[in-house]
Amino acid sequence: QVQLVESGGGLVQPGGSLRLSCVASGSFRSIGATGWYRQAPGKQRELVASISSAGRINYADSVKGRFTGSRDTAKNAVYLQMNSLEPEDTAVYSCNAPIETTSGWYNSWGQGTQVTVSS
Repeated sequence: QVQLVESGGGLVQPGGSLRLSCVASGSFRSIGATGWYRQAPGKQRELVASISSAGRINYADSVKGRFTGSRDTAKNAVYLQMNSLEPEDTAVYSCNAPIETTSGWYNSWGQGTQVTVSS
């Protein structure tokens, strides 16, 4: 069974930093472009950053200059370094990626990790 597992969330003061990780586990052939999403209470889910299999990264305007995505293919992991955090960044952050198995491609979501920015 293939899983995406996020970690790294927590409570941080405004201006602080967190680094989120999304690691794929299980048996699979390849992972497609990975997206970092967030959803705040009462709001729609928002794409924060997308990281292609080749390492190209796109960011939402709201996080440009503050968030940095990266990918470690050897570890089957993607990361989201979040700096200069603001209360508006408070949300559940999830990663999503299409994963190729011997049975075909599956759209996989992690369980999410809570990020709370508050003084």
